[in-house]
Amino acid sequence: MVEKADQALIKPSPLRGFGRSWIYVVFKSIGLLAALYVFILSITLLGDSFKLFGKEFAESLIVTTSNPFVGLFIGILATSVIQSSSTTTSIVVGMVASGLITIEGAIPIIMGANIGTTITNTLVSLAHINRGQEFQRAYAGAVVHDIFNILSVAILFPLQLTTKFLSNAALALEKLFENVGGLNFISPINAITKPISKMLVGICHENPWIAAILSIILLFAALKFIVDIMKSLVVSKVEGFFNKYIFKTTARSLLLGLILTTLVQSSSITTSLIVPLVGAGLLTLNQVYPYTLGANVGTTVTAILAALVTQNVGAVAVAFSHLLFNICGIIIFLPLRRIPLFIAKKLAALTVRNRLIPIILMALIFFLIPLGLIYILQ
Repeated sequence: MVEKADQALIKPSPLRGFGRSWIYVVFKSIGLLAALYVFILSITLLGDSFKLFGKEFAESLIVTTSNPFVGLFIGILATSVIQSSSTTTSIVVGMVASGLITIEGAIPIIMGANIGTTITNTLVSLAHINRGQEFQRAYAGAVVHDIFNILSVAILFPLQLTTKFLSNAALALEKLFENVGGLNFISPINAITKPISKMLVGICHENPWIAAILSIILLFAALKFIVDIMKSLVVSKVEGFFNKYIFKTTARSLLLGLILTTLVQSSSITTSLIVPLVGAGLLTLNQVYPYTLGANVGTTVTAILAALVTQNVGAVAVAFSHLLFNICGIIIFLPLRRIPLFIAKKLAALTVRNRLIPIILMALIFFLIPLGLIYILQ
């Protein structure tokens, strides 16, 4: 009896276990926030390092074209190099305001920029490349954004060439905003990552290769920690939270992508954030698809604000054409979501057979095909 009583006395209390689990969750949550910060910093640093390679190159490319087909592929290539559709569209808006290119010449570049900006998602998904099914899910979650933009361009680019519906609609919308000034919107993400990114670029002696390699190392390390921490926490509860509150409906997912991208002014960051979540199995492809469409709309805010500052008719019209292009794409391919989702799943299935396929596709879509066609058509 004494032994049993002693055993009862030394039996761990439920409160003690609760305390330990609570501390465990807190530390894991802090670790997750730190990993997320490093992840966002790595994308910011990657963009800054690529800009060292080619912002002037992008500007020189954009100003040399009058062929709309060349403009489309220049938009893809320039944005792939500098990894920021906001930067490309802002450059285009400035050039239209100064009379260097026309509205009709600018719109194909804007369309190409929508495709080029999705390279960041693909790069992020490659961090999962040695993890089998996880990589397949992550790649599908990344490439569905590429496919949506490519399909939108395939339909809307010929329509713009033949009817000029985008430029006409953008000019009509611009009249509603005549004499409206722009706002100086400060991104909270830029506020917390840009100073550190600039410091790291300085440490790298502004060498784009060293800065890019450092950003990729940080990216891979952060992603590994994010996935590991998410898996070690109560995955079923996290998944239930996403399903019940954040990604419960299409409208809610789309609105989240729009608001979040408007706040951080970077669709690359907001769409890349969900890639590891898809890879970990916390989100489905069907859930993140409308989120990426919302991000596409949110990223147009930067160029619209920049254009309103210029108060130039052409510049404002170009910025609105970017918004209208993305809205038209949503009108077409949100109801027809099965098409991009089917293509994304099929491409992701190919990665199981050969891990070189996504790398080859990335090189072809973002660099080799645009370069080749610019050379041929120019």
